[in-house]
Parts: sequence; C-alpha cells; structure tokens
Amino acid sequence: MRAIEQDRYGGPEVLRSAEIAVPEPGAGRVRVRVEAAGLDRGAWHLMAGMPQVVRLATGVRRPRTPVRGREFAGTVEALGERVTGVAVGDPVFGIGEGCFAEFAVARADRIVPRPPELDATGAAALPVSGLTALQAVRDKARVAAGERVLVLGASGGVGSLAVQVAGAFGAIVTGSASPAKHDLVRALGADPVPHDEPGGPYDVIIDCGGHRPLRLLRSLLTPRGRLVIVGSETGGRWLGGTDRSLRAALLSPLVRQRLVGLVSTENAADLRELTRYARPVVDSVLPLAELPAAVRRMLAGDVRGKLVLTP
Repeated sequence: MRAIEQDRYGGPEVLRSAEIAVPEPGAGRVRVRVEAAGLDRGAWHLMAGMPQVVRLATGVRRPRTPVRGREFAGTVEALGERVTGVAVGDPVFGIGEGCFAEFAVARADRIVPRPPELDATGAAALPVSGLTALQAVRDKARVAAGERVLVLGASGGVGSLAVQVAGAFGAIVTGSASPAKHDLVRALGADPVPHDEPGGPYDVIIDCGGHRPLRLLRSLLTPRGRLVIVGSETGGRWLGGTDRSLRAALLSPLVRQRLVGLVSTENAADLRELTRYARPVVDSVLPLAELPAAVRRMLAGDVRGKLVLTP
C-alpha cells in the first residue's frame, strides 16, 4: 500500500512516500481502508520527536513506527480476533495508528459508526481534536449554562470545537483569534476578540494555543474561575511548554482558582457524544502526497480548523 513514512525525527523534510505492507489487525483490532486522515498538532510532535520527552514513548533514537497519523474516517476491511459490534464494510471513524496511508489498524473500542450527516473528510478531522475539546469543557472545566467562557485559539482545530461544545452546554462564549479569522469565530457562535485584548473576567478559560503566563491568565479569571491548559507551544527542546501545566498543577491547591492541564482519553463513548455537539471546521482537503506541505501550513498558523489528507 501507499503510505507516508519516516525513518528519523525531524521536520517535514523527513517524510517520504513509500510502498509498505498492508497491516494485519491483531486481537481486538480492525483494519480500515482510510478515506481521509486528519492532521493534528500531536502528529507533528511525534514526527519531530519534540519535545524530546516524547521519545521515551516513541523511540529514543528513531521512531519505532514509521507511519504517523492517528485520526481517520474509512471503511472496515478486516476484523481481528474477539472483535464484536462492527462488521466488514461498515463506515466508521475514530483513532488508529499509521493513518497517513491507504490502510490503518485501530482498536475496536476507539472507533464508532460514521453518522450519515458527517462526510468522511469532516469525520477525519474530529477524533483527536474533538475528544480534547469535549473533555476540556465537560470534565476539566465543568462548564455550566450561563457561565462566561473564553477559548484562546478559537479558530484552531481544538479551539473551534471547544467553542461549539461550550455553546452547546449553554455557556456565553468568547473566542480569541487573529482578526482575519474573526468571521469564523463568529460563525461558530462566539464573540471574537483579538489575542491581545481578551477582556474578562471569565468563569472559565480554555487555553488552546500560545504560551501566556499563568499570572496573566489568572488575572482574566473570576476569583473562583477555572483554567484548562490544552496546548502550549514554546519550541523548547525538552519540555516544549509542558512546564506551564506542571506549574499550574503545583499552584492550583494554593489558590481559590482551579488551574489544570489536560491529557485526553480515547474512547468510543465520547466520540459518539461529540457528534451531538460539534461539527469540525475543515480548512482544506489535500492529497496524501502533500503531507509535508500540510505540516508546514499548520506550523505557520494560517489554518482555519483542520487540514485533512486523502490517499
């Protein structure tokens, strides 16, 4: 099958097209024919091996698995042992491994049927970013109707979904974005504000981008407000911004405000719930061969929502 693979860590230049063996599904897994694969920020971190702490899980010197991509929409093609509740030919979407290819393998408990109203490109943009958004709003921030919520990075992959989920929960949502993307934020149901004039105070801040100091974020919160740190990019070689979440966890018990980071969990129940609240924003659909260019666009910050690749 055709795939985009890498044999070393680095930037988009390490990606290359290759012909590799079709993967076989093990017990509890299915093989899917990939119709579309989403590009999320996590794929870049795994590709680059940055921050370097991720290499403890992915391979210290080189990637253990050569094909990136974790979110997809496609059709079930083969079942491993002990798989129930899904049949060959079913249209599904969810989280797999090696999705930047014609075929990929996924755990059966991390895929769900694709609703008829959601096409493959939209479904592929939803799993990783959507689970992050849902769990940030519902579980970490515990957003309630009538609360004022600020989503930082509201035009991005996670932020655009967090705006929709918070709105579905009855919150009054404000979204920060560059002026050129204010129309998108407004269309999602939020009041757009510039990055440097976020207003406030807010009951909840969902921080999906940048690396604003904790002191600044706390000043935008009510005395008992909640901050959920979803993303933080500094380019740091070792921690890459994760230090801010660590500092928030240490500070939170000492103050009245709740300051937490987020590591999302991957499960089918939340994928099903997510489709009730939000629809992904797809900036562009590109052929799989253009994955290096897609990564460059994502890193440049000029993407509205998500980029999706098709084999």
